[in-house]
Amino acid sequence: MAFSIDGAFPGGNIVVEKTNADTAFLRQDIRDTEGTWFYWCFRVRGAAGKRLTFRFTGSPVIGACGPAVSADAGISWRWLGRECVRDNSFTAVIPGDDVHFSVGMPYQQEHLWRFCASREANAHLSAGTLCRSRQGRDVETVSFGCLAGEPLFRVAFTCRHHACEMMANYVLEGFIDETLSPSPEGIWLRDAVEFFSVPFVDKDGVENGDQGKNRIPHDHNRDYAGVSLYPEVAALREFLPGWSGSRLVAFLDLHCPYLSGEENEEIFLVGSPVSAVWHAQQAFARTLARVAQGPLPFSADCIIPFGTTWNVAHPPDLLSSTRWATSLPGMLLATTIEIPYARAGRREVNQKTARAFGRDLARAVCVFLREEVRNEDAWTRESRG
Repeated sequence: MAFSIDGAFPGGNIVVEKTNADTAFLRQDIRDTEGTWFYWCFRVRGAAGKRLTFRFTGSPVIGACGPAVSADAGISWRWLGRECVRDNSFTAVIPGDDVHFSVGMPYQQEHLWRFCASREANAHLSAGTLCRSRQGRDVETVSFGCLAGEPLFRVAFTCRHHACEMMANYVLEGFIDETLSPSPEGIWLRDAVEFFSVPFVDKDGVENGDQGKNRIPHDHNRDYAGVSLYPEVAALREFLPGWSGSRLVAFLDLHCPYLSGEENEEIFLVGSPVSAVWHAQQAFARTLARVAQGPLPFSADCIIPFGTTWNVAHPPDLLSSTRWATSLPGMLLATTIEIPYARAGRREVNQKTARAFGRDLARAVCVFLREEVRNEDAWTRESRG
């Protein structure tokens, strides 16, 4: 019986051009992306024990650790390594009758539901709904930390402004778990900080398996000026100012960079053009580098200054989330944090290590708010009231 390849599942993305006995010719589905991008995810059925080669016919789409593979329908993943890669193809012995391969380690709605369900008894975590997407899906929110009383601070998180940037969600999971933990940092965060997160800003794109990046006419992270095209962005822009209560001091937008190469294999921050925020970013980066305990390294100088490389001004009608958040009253630190898909400083990025970095990020936020925010001489900011 012949094997089959498809992407007809949440997060699936593949175009099968042709197959023969042991080779499949494929390409990623660009859909409504301007130019090209590299996300793909497919499953192979009926090929257990066979040695198959998957040859991509378009732009480069295999990252620093090779393809990722899952034998449990996309719940857990491991990297196959670069040893199986030749040019823009890879060869693998198929380990089961229903096996998923991907450019990264996809994180879908099901992952979030499993995560929240296993913690639903915790009074410091609450799942909700921001709005409904264009295609009628619930756009989830996760609030955590100080939920019962009035917090000293509020902090907002967003993930998946670009649908394919999945490793950000594992970082968010780790951050939440550290906040809920019995560690000194977790205890302080639960007492002092209310967190609000939107795990899937581009909910339809995540579930449909879109690239998301450079979506035509513009993607979700260029939708923060004028009237928003996307209901998720419109709802977030309406919600955050009212929720803030003049206590919203940080907005952390988690992304993944390009597939591999140079700074794309380091965790880094994207520098702000606003002087006060730039100084806050530098202070936060120093804090993160100092408190990090996990396997993924971070250096305090891993910030791309505004005006260098690709970090330049965009037209005012293509405003990003962090540029918009910078304008909110009391905002101190509005920053993008980029988490590589597969390798950070020669260390493997995977589900476990990304979660561990999330714990480091939580420790850094704790120390930053306790120590740095009170240093009024370090930067100029509006009073929290």
